[in-house]
Amino acid sequence: MPILKIDGTAPLSAGSVKALAALCDQTEDHPGTEAVTLHVEGAPTEGWTTGLNVALVTKWERTLRRLERLPAPTIAVVRGDCGGTALDALLATDVRIATPGARLLVSGDAGATWPGMASYRLVQQAGAARVRRAVVLGVPLTAADAAALGLVDELTDDPEGALAATVRRLAGRSGKELAIRRQLLFDATTTSFEDAIGPHLAACDRALRRVPVGEAP
Repeated sequence: MPILKIDGTAPLSAGSVKALAALCDQTEDHPGTEAVTLHVEGAPTEGWTTGLNVALVTKWERTLRRLERLPAPTIAVVRGDCGGTALDALLATDVRIATPGARLLVSGDAGATWPGMASYRLVQQAGAARVRRAVVLGVPLTAADAAALGLVDELTDDPEGALAATVRRLAGRSGKELAIRRQLLFDATTTSFEDAIGPHLAACDRALRRVPVGEAP
């Protein structure tokens, strides 16, 4: 099972991009991978954007998009504060497990919160009104807040046990079909019914073709 630890206290770097890209490569090169696990923790301090440039940020965001589309279930385990690259990665996963003391932070610098795609994903996943203070003012979201908003799926004092149970539950859900379901989910918030029905019917057709004649889907 591919595993990566992302330290949110460390500034975004070429090494950050390389490590996440290697995880994506490993998963894409091994069809049937049961699950991908990210351990995310930490938030950056003031000055963390020093040395960043748009080219590096672009590479990071594109690699996160690869993570979001992997042909395997992705699971994040978060402990403590979670901001910066750690928050970016958390929000691109399928299942999120958090300890009760975890907090999600849109980190700031130069007098405002960072305007990266974490803010976009927070709004897409929880709604603008519900995350307004976090995105605009940098107010932390507690684990309980995040769970109530659906940004994390499970709060537990035993994250390793919860991770093992989640991996077992997701067994057999990797591959192209999983990626299709994700894409239908992503598209649902921005696509009209008339435009969505075609892809949904195509997915239904794929599913029915995979079921032997005479058996229920």
